[in-house]
Amino acid sequence: MLKINEIFYSIQGESTKAGLPCIFVRFTYCNLRCTYCDTEYAFYEGRDYSISDLITEIGKFNCNLVEITGGEPLMQKESSELIKILCDKGYTVMLETSGSLSVKEVDDRVKIIMDVKTPSSRMAKKNFYDNFNYLKPNDEIKFVIGSEEDYEWSKRIISENSLADRYEILFSPVFGNVKPIELAEWILHDNLNVRMQLQLHKYIWDPKKRGV
Repeated sequence: MLKINEIFYSIQGESTKAGLPCIFVRFTYCNLRCTYCDTEYAFYEGRDYSISDLITEIGKFNCNLVEITGGEPLMQKESSELIKILCDKGYTVMLETSGSLSVKEVDDRVKIIMDVKTPSSRMAKKNFYDNFNYLKPNDEIKFVIGSEEDYEWSKRIISENSLADRYEILFSPVFGNVKPIELAEWILHDNLNVRMQLQLHKYIWDPKKRGV
């Protein structure tokens, strides 16, 4: 059984798939407590699903793109079986993970969107940096930027690990903390090879609305 917080159909708000219709499967539980977390309700709330029931629920939507998110999906071992079945059925599967747990065993067919926790999250000590060696060239690494300190720190991590040469790098401002124009100007000033992104769903709907 898997404990799932919510299943919904919406517009993909982040990553290189931003703007596309997507089915979201939000897992319950998280091993981190980031200061800027916007899904704290997923820490504990949820109901139990069998994998077959989840496949049935996902199949109700006429959409081929599925994002496995949380919380932290990798906390539930059965998530790997769900991901495998979805890939076998021909779904395009994305996994959003905090970067604190190993992605080494994640199905190679999955596009991983992996966070690297910045200082303002107060969870940077939880980053599992070995994951840089397990990601595939089409995977994406996301830095959530809550301050100029976060930005400078992220630049250093990218440089020290040659990440921009290996993966798509996403910079996302903390909604309400860093103005998009500020982040854009920092990136342009440094001619940084990263993709700036905004959380589209927070501009389309109320920022606090669930299920979008």
